[in-house]
Amino acid sequence: MKIKFLGHSCFSIEINGINILIDPFISGNSLASQIDISSLKADFILLTHAHQDHVLDTEVIAERTNAVIVSNYEIAMYYAAKDLQVHALNHGGTFITENFSAKYVNAIHTSSFADGTYGGVPGGFVITSKDKNLYVAGDTAVTMDMKLIPMFTKLDAAILPVGDTFTMGVEDAIIASDLVECNKVIACHFNTFPPIEIDANDAKSKFASKGKELIVLEIGENIHI
Repeated sequence: MKIKFLGHSCFSIEINGINILIDPFISGNSLASQIDISSLKADFILLTHAHQDHVLDTEVIAERTNAVIVSNYEIAMYYAAKDLQVHALNHGGTFITENFSAKYVNAIHTSSFADGTYGGVPGGFVITSKDKNLYVAGDTAVTMDMKLIPMFTKLDAAILPVGDTFTMGVEDAIIASDLVECNKVIACHFNTFPPIEIDANDAKSKFASKGKELIVLEIGENIHI
């Protein structure tokens, strides 16, 4: 499983030649100006919730690539009305393909589109492939529901928000990693704008003091798990 950080909470994930795009917010992120959205590959676009900093480039990418948008019912119907391909889920439901599955799990946050349309209840995804498993938390506070995840999936890595203010911060992300029983954490939702700026070295040190690894990728950087 190849994971590429595209800034904020956006990642591209390649599994056996299949390309998954998570929460595409690129053109509105000045830190990601080197990323060309017209060249991104996407067979599937997974959306955790409807806030603009997670869905901004969804429509233009889906129109170009014919990707299937996978999200909660309200978000799926929003894009279906624009004649885009969608697959609707709700919490506990799983989207299954030949190469991977994505289970929609709970997140504590809010969700609405920039035009005010209700975006349903936010979530995260547990992405499972033949040999690797990844948790994408989405925007969330730490929640005891995270304890359910290791009951059905042994994780190889977890993508957790660490920027505080609108999501959990570093200390709560450490607790979340305990709850999901995963010591390899990839940071997201940090440094994009002032309220969520972090000291990356300090954050990594705090994780290391608990015997955990916090991976803070540069935009455009890849990691294999």
